[in-house]
Amino acid sequence: MNQKLSDIITRFARNIGANRAVLALSTARLGDAVGNSILFIVIPLYVAKLPAPWFPLAEPVRVGFLIALYGLVNSSLQPVMGGLSDRLGRRKPLILLGLAIMGFSTFAFVLASRFADLLILRVLQGLGVALSIPASMALMASATQQQTRGGSMGTYSTMRMLGFTIGPLMGGFLFERFGFNAAFYAGAGFIVLGMVLVQLWVDEVRPAPAQGSPSPRRSFRVFDRSLLTAGIVGGGIATFIMASDFSMISSLEVQFNTRLGQGALGFSVAFSALMVSRLLFQIPLGRLSDRIGRKPVIVGGLLLMAPATALLGVVGTLTQLTGLRLFQGLASAAIAAPAFALAADLATKGGEARQMSIITSGFGFGIAIGPLMSGVLAVSSFELPFLVGGLLSLVGAWIVLRMVPETVRSAATHGFLASLVARMRGPVDAREEDGGR
Repeated sequence: MNQKLSDIITRFARNIGANRAVLALSTARLGDAVGNSILFIVIPLYVAKLPAPWFPLAEPVRVGFLIALYGLVNSSLQPVMGGLSDRLGRRKPLILLGLAIMGFSTFAFVLASRFADLLILRVLQGLGVALSIPASMALMASATQQQTRGGSMGTYSTMRMLGFTIGPLMGGFLFERFGFNAAFYAGAGFIVLGMVLVQLWVDEVRPAPAQGSPSPRRSFRVFDRSLLTAGIVGGGIATFIMASDFSMISSLEVQFNTRLGQGALGFSVAFSALMVSRLLFQIPLGRLSDRIGRKPVIVGGLLLMAPATALLGVVGTLTQLTGLRLFQGLASAAIAAPAFALAADLATKGGEARQMSIITSGFGFGIAIGPLMSGVLAVSSFELPFLVGGLLSLVGAWIVLRMVPETVRSAATHGFLASLVARMRGPVDAREEDGGR
């Protein structure tokens, strides 16, 4: 029976472009994603409840700052923790330590009595995420092959998004039925479950020695500028813009609820719609990038993200808000898995965690800057932050088109992108390029 089940799992993994290692790590990430995302709905309401004598700021600004602090801490530390993972050659212990810190700090929310307490706990949560994510992505890079990597990254992102879909809905339900503490207990419990799954199911994969270095430990640098290639940086920019756009609504929950006449559960439904959309499209779009290339899928996602974000400022009903979140989910599905796969394609042996951390740091900085930017800009105009977010998506599409190399060789796609870039550069640049050949 066990062998039969093992064969079924192996066939299922192969059909979605993954393998057993990818399924194990993806399932483990599901647990901690549920625990972490329960706070998405609860934190803005908790901030409104707690006194903040040392922070006499408007409530949306305080909410945006609290969400941003978490993202800034984890994104700033991820390259350092990625370097630590590459240096030690150990991934799994860092994942477990990070999850333990996240679980403790989530549980400790029940003890907070002032806004300042929340700041300390968010810093600890950011540290925990910074420890776990680069190591997790490095394991994913080591456990996948280029020809199916888009599907594997789609599987990983889908399982993570499943957790982020369940979490906000659970958070809104637990808050309305049982209060704040029930949500914090549940969040901590799911993170502990993630720790158990990592310990039981995820195997350690030792990184290969750094390329071109006979003594990798002697020449090792945490901040190695040679690892910051155009493709890695471009992918980081794409994930930054994606995350900042879809996280903008986080700091404006109270304002959306007032404008639309809804409660916390209604907002949580709209918030989770993005996750539902990503669940449906993440694996297919990841696999599509395995066939036609990473760049066209990423660029298409950024172009779709622009109007889906810009229109959020003028929604008048919960249905409209939910519909735009579904489109944001489709756009982010087209960006996330191909960008992660692209970074893994380009990663240098022995530097996977540091290079993958550029992509995940971009995501984390987006989660941080998006709510902070919307909280500040909404003070002058509710529509302004979403218009800025839409413009950023268009800029991001242009950057990816110009900067990022293609790692999946498709003749049709390469010809299309080459002609598009030539038109963007203009007739003079195009003639020079032809002459150079």
